[in-house]
Amino acid sequence: MIKEVCAIGHDIVFKHRHLIFQMIKREVLGRYRGSVIGLGWSFFNPLLLLIVYTFVFSVVFKARWGGAGGVQPQSHGDFAVILFAGLIMNNLFVECMNRAPSLILNNVSYVKKVVFPLETLIVIAIGSALFHLLISFVVLIIAQLIFLGHVPWTAIYFPLILAPLLLLSLGLSWFLAGLGVYIRDMTQAVSLATIVLTFVSPIFYPLSALPANMQGYVKLNPITFVVEETRNAVIFGKPFNWSGWLVYTLAGALVAMVGLAWFQKVRKGFADVL
Repeated sequence: MIKEVCAIGHDIVFKHRHLIFQMIKREVLGRYRGSVIGLGWSFFNPLLLLIVYTFVFSVVFKARWGGAGGVQPQSHGDFAVILFAGLIMNNLFVECMNRAPSLILNNVSYVKKVVFPLETLIVIAIGSALFHLLISFVVLIIAQLIFLGHVPWTAIYFPLILAPLLLLSLGLSWFLAGLGVYIRDMTQAVSLATIVLTFVSPIFYPLSALPANMQGYVKLNPITFVVEETRNAVIFGKPFNWSGWLVYTLAGALVAMVGLAWFQKVRKGFADVL
């Protein structure tokens, strides 16, 4: 089974890479087809959100992060930038999870095509979400230069932080996509679960703000590590947590393998159910 999963993973990375790239491109462009600004919306959407966060949290609530990470940012947009850094990571995970259960149901025509690699549909969805995350990351860097005046050199670790999150998202998406074909209620259940996960993640507050006996539970949240490490690396300039990253990467790789194996097993019945 492991050898078969590895072979399929190899095909996804190499054999189907051109198909995946073209379909990601089509999906990204198709989202804005017919609009006046077009692809520019992918930049203006996160920019507008950041402006709203800055106004609400810095002007209305006058919120401050409390000097987490050993820094005391004083600009009006400090809280908004720190909040935005966590949200862009969370949004990728949430978008992938919410789309996964209905992904096969929305592409029934591909199920009938024996030669079409259905497992790539999940990769394509995550690729589209990744594109928008990278645009949001550019907005974050620009905002950080404006509000905080600098970007620490540790920001170069951002791709490393992102990698295990993509592995985890792939594995869970494969699992949910396969399960969603047989259990139609998964779409609503996952949507509710992602809302809960968002509010029990250290996005709107630092992990250190929680009681010590609760921090361990919050760390079990799959998004907690990447949110904390993104802020530490990109904003606070703290040393990279190599041991935590290794554990998270191994766990993400394991979830990806199990998720793909599950998807390949249950896909045999897709045509009968659909």
